[in-house]
Amino acid sequence: MKLMYSYIICLFSIILVFSCNNADNKISNSDPFFKISLAQWSFNKMIIIDGKNPLDFPKEAKNLGFEAVELVSQLYSKKIKEIGFDKTIDSLAINLSENNVKCLLIMIDKEGDLAHPEESVRDKAVENHKRWVDAAARLGCHSIRVNTNGTIIEDLWLDAAEDGLRKLSTYAASKNINVIVENHGGFSSQPEKLMQVINTLNMSNCGTLPDFGNWCIKRVKKTKICEIKYEDYYKGIELMMPAAMALSAKSYNFDKDGNETTIDYVKMLQIVKNSGYNGYIGIEYEGEKLSEKDGVIATRELLLNTANKLK
Repeated sequence: MKLMYSYIICLFSIILVFSCNNADNKISNSDPFFKISLAQWSFNKMIIIDGKNPLDFPKEAKNLGFEAVELVSQLYSKKIKEIGFDKTIDSLAINLSENNVKCLLIMIDKEGDLAHPEESVRDKAVENHKRWVDAAARLGCHSIRVNTNGTIIEDLWLDAAEDGLRKLSTYAASKNINVIVENHGGFSSQPEKLMQVINTLNMSNCGTLPDFGNWCIKRVKKTKICEIKYEDYYKGIELMMPAAMALSAKSYNFDKDGNETTIDYVKMLQIVKNSGYNGYIGIEYEGEKLSEKDGVIATRELLLNTANKLK
């Protein structure tokens, strides 16, 4: 009897250790008020410079403990040229399913300017985006993220952005897909202007994707130097949150305590929490000092640690 009791205790200990080891590699989304996803742009250097196959992203994300991802259209440009658009999307669908990873959204770049002042150019951009709406529906995503850089003339931008977004959102609604705008340059990085467009449209499937770090309104021509910047990041996020359907946690570098050196995550996440948002926050690491994978892990730790500090 004593031998049997010892055997049961030993077996229970082994099971407990195994369970704990597995838990280390899996994100627990039960504690914080939000869930965590991984934006593919975090691995852009790995794909663009190192030649990593973008179709492997669902597996890479799963190996890091993520169960939901945000894809980036431009990272598939080369693959689309090689095997075609439909085969690329079909391959992604298979890889997502095999790894039991959910696709939340696709970030669309280089498909034309939805806020271009010329209607013919704008309409061409709308048409270019439609195949990605179809792809998002095929992959089970809830949204596509779009850009509205447009013109620097305010009145023209407001009208053009409203027109482009209305046309695309109308099509997307027929596929049960949202169209969400990120603060990503031009007037889109000036939340008062962006929210004016979103509120005027008043479409249930057209909203925002606030990004903690994209606040450059205008750059010096042919450079990455920011000439005009929206200074109050926190106010910007607060203004965009009422229409938020997704969220990007941008990160660059970290101090010795694991805090982001340019963004106050406590202040930022408190704003997000106060808004009532409880969806996914996508990690988007763009730093230089850590490897892309280490930067992603550091950002995840920062998000989880910060959640415990909030009111």
